[in-house]
Amino acid sequence: TGVVAFALTAPSFFNLAFSPFRHLNLDVAEYAPILPRGGAHADLYGVNLRNDRVEGRVTLDGQTVDSPALNVSPDADIRIDGNPLPAREKARLWRYHKPRGRLTTNHDPEGRPTVFTDLPPELRNSKAVGRLDMNSEGLLLLTNDGDLARKLELPATGWTRRYRVRVYGRVDQAKLEPLKRGVTIEGVGYDAIVASVDKQQGSNAWLTVSLREGKNREIRRVMEHLGWPVSRLIRLAYGPFQLGNLKAEAVDPVPHKVLREQMGQVR
Repeated sequence: TGVVAFALTAPSFFNLAFSPFRHLNLDVAEYAPILPRGGAHADLYGVNLRNDRVEGRVTLDGQTVDSPALNVSPDADIRIDGNPLPAREKARLWRYHKPRGRLTTNHDPEGRPTVFTDLPPELRNSKAVGRLDMNSEGLLLLTNDGDLARKLELPATGWTRRYRVRVYGRVDQAKLEPLKRGVTIEGVGYDAIVASVDKQQGSNAWLTVSLREGKNREIRRVMEHLGWPVSRLIRLAYGPFQLGNLKAEAVDPVPHKVLREQMGQVR
C-alpha cells in the first residue's frame, strides 16, 4: 500500500522504483535497472529514459504523463508507447553456499571477487540477506524482494543465526558463559551470544556459536576479545533455513510454500 514517487527529473532521467529482475527491452526506449531503495519504492518497476525521448509516450491510468513529478500507487497502470510494465514477480528466496574469498556486495570498486561473480545471470542483481565477511563461508540467503530481505534481517524477527567457528587457543567453557548476558567491547555493545566448545584439537578448538543480532564481524571481535582469534567461520543456519549438504557455490531455491509457512503472507 502507499504511494511512490514518479518523477521526470532534470536534466536527464525519468525514474520509477523497480524490481531488479526485469530488464525491459522495448526498441522505443532505453531501459536500465536500478536497485530497490527501500520504503514504498522497493520492488516495483522502474525505467530510466532519456528525457528527450519521454514526452508524450508515458501514460498513467490512461492519461499522458506531462508533469515532472507526481505520485503513483503500487497498482497504477503505467504504459510506455501503450505497452504495460510487466507484473511484479513473486517474492523468491534462495540458499547459497558462500565460499571464502568473496565479498557480500553486488559490486566492489577495487575489483575483488563478490558472491555474485559466478551466480546465474538472473541472480546477479539479487539482494543478500545480511552479510558474511570476505573470509567467512556458509549459508547466505538471497532474495529478489527488498521488503522480504529487510524483514528477514530485522532483530525483531527473532531468528537465530548459528555458526561453526574454529579458533586458535585452548578454550575455557567458563569464559564463554558470560556472553549469554551480552558483552561490550571498545564501547560497542553486543547482545546475548550462546557459545559452546565442540572439540579441542591441539592448539585449535571448534565452537558452535548462536546469536540473533549479527553486527559486523561480531563473532570475530568477541572471540578476539577473549583471546581466541578466529581462523574459520561457517554459517550453518539462518533461522529455519539450513546450510545442510549444500555444496560450496551451489544455489538452491526455497519452495514458495516453505517461504509462506515461515514468513506468513508474501507476494
